Formats: sequence, structure tokens, C-alpha cells
Amino acid sequence: MKKYLAITMALVLVLALAACGGSSSAAPASSAAPASSEAPASSAAPAAPAQKLKVTLATGGTSGTYYAVGGAMQSVLNSKLTMSDLTVESTGASKANVNLITDGEAEMAILQSDVVSYAHTGTNTFAETGVEDSALWVAGLYNETVQIIATKDITDVSQLKGKTVCMGDVGSGTRVNAEQVLAAYGMTADDVNAVSGSFQDGVDGIKDGKVDAAFTVAGAPTTAITDLATTNEFNMLSLTDEALSYIGENFPFLVQDNLPAGTYNGIDQETKCVAVQAALVASKDVSEDVVYELLKTMFDSKSDLEQAHAKFQFLDPEYAVSGASVPLHPGAEKFYKEIGVL
Repeated sequence: MKKYLAITMALVLVLALAACGGSSSAAPASSAAPASSEAPASSAAPAAPAQKLKVTLATGGTSGTYYAVGGAMQSVLNSKLTMSDLTVESTGASKANVNLITDGEAEMAILQSDVVSYAHTGTNTFAETGVEDSALWVAGLYNETVQIIATKDITDVSQLKGKTVCMGDVGSGTRVNAEQVLAAYGMTADDVNAVSGSFQDGVDGIKDGKVDAAFTVAGAPTTAITDLATTNEFNMLSLTDEALSYIGENFPFLVQDNLPAGTYNGIDQETKCVAVQAALVASKDVSEDVVYELLKTMFDSKSDLEQAHAKFQFLDPEYAVSGASVPLHPGAEKFYKEIGVL
């Protein structure tokens, strides 16, 4: 019995010593200190990625420059943005885009600089609806030229009196600019047979002999007119010096912007035109950070955007704010101040 008792005591002593040795080499899990907030990222489980904001970008008709420019933004920028994803929507263009932002159906839009100004002042096309100031300036992108295409027998704007003229979509900036150009010739929309339609509708009307002339306000060359030039002979109507002077005095936001000969196949002479600025705007409800990141990514990706659409060759910080006709979005203001433009 003594022998067995001695063996048992020896085993207990060995186990006790082993337990002490183990505690000195590693602390049990329950006694580990809580992870510090300063621990390296690799020691913590990765955070779930934040859901990107779905941003509807309202543009214009599918045959116009807005839609193509918006498509380039979507294809180039979405993979680079961490806070938002752009989805391009075809719309009735400028006035319709203001309404979509006001109604919360779009977060961003491309539209004419003069139309967003009318919205903020409740004038012109917004005289009946009143002030709509939800759309704030993000960037001026490029000039939109007021282009007038016509059948071969029409060579001057003054000849449009009594003719069927496509004046742009209902509520579009094109309609407004068409009326301003007609005013320079002493006419109103009542002096022509004014019809509404997209740029493509105007082109198709000329092809079918149902329309004598059509107004297009878009970056040139415009897809719909380029298409017309491949199949039909037509004229691009040049403004007279007297009309340009009248427009400059009465509508200063319309600046002279001549189209070089050869802009379209078969148009071998310079065309005297006026233009407004195509503006990117955002709802005031879109966060400052989202707009800031979008702008920064746009300018950082200029070369890629240029490859996607030629109009992005005009993307320039100075130009982007030069025509601002309404207040800047806070995210845009932050970006332009940071790069020293403001």
C-alpha cells in the first residue's frame, strides 16, 4: 500500500508541475485581452462592403448626345466608383429631367444650362409650375449647338414661315431655343406648323417628306444628323449676322458656336450657329461625398472617357464652372475648391 501511495503522489506532483509549465507558455483563450482598435487590419474579420447608391442619370433621346455621353459615363465610371452606380435613362431631355429630379425619380441629369436656370427662377418654361430648385450644378461638360436641318429647297431660317418644323420634344430645352432663334427672325412658333418630337423624329420626318425642317440642340456631330447625312441630301441653316446680334443681346446664355465645314457629310461650308452648355446636375438630396467622388473620378478618368465619347475632350475644370447658372452642389463646390478652381 505504501508503494502504491508513493506512486500516486508522484503522479499528482508531475501533473501539477505540468499544469504550471503550461500556464507560463500560453494564456488560455478566455484570458486573452480584447482586440485593440489599433490592431492591424489582417487580424480582424473584413467588414462587409457598403451597398453602392443606385443613381439614375436622366439624359435625353436615344439618338441624342446626352444619352451617348451618359452611356460613356456609366461604362467607364461604374467600375471605379465605390459609393455609387450610374444607370442611364432615356428621357424627354432638359425640362423633363428637372421634373424627374424634383419628383425624386432621378438623382442626376444632363441638361441645358439655360433650362436649369429657368427652373430656379420659375421663368420661361417653368412660369406655370413655379420654382424648381432641387437640381444643383455639378459640371459644365461641353457646348450644345443649336442645329437647324432642312430640306434642300430651304436655305434660310426666314423661309421656315408656314413650314412644318420639328421643334424638339415637349418640355425640352430644344423647344425653348427653337423659339428664341425664330424670335431673331421676327417669328413665333405660331408662324410655323410646329410639331414635337425627338431628334430622330425630326430626321425621320425629313426623310419621309413629312417635315420641312427640324431643330436639334446637342453636341455636334449628332448621331441622328450623321445618320441623315448617309442617306439624304439636306441643308444646315446658317444664322445671319443680324440674327446673331439679336440673340446675343436678348439671350446672352446663347453663344456663337460655328460648325466647321465637313462636320456632316455633304455640308461643305461653315455653319453659323449658337450654343448653350450641356450641364451635369445632381439632386440636392444626393450626398456631398457621392458627388465629390463622382467628379474626382471623372477628371481622373478623362482619357478613358475620351475614348468612350469624343465630347469628353472638352472636360476641363475651368470650363466646368464657367457657365454655372445655378448654385453648385456641395460635393462639387468641395472638389473645385480642393483643386483651386474656386
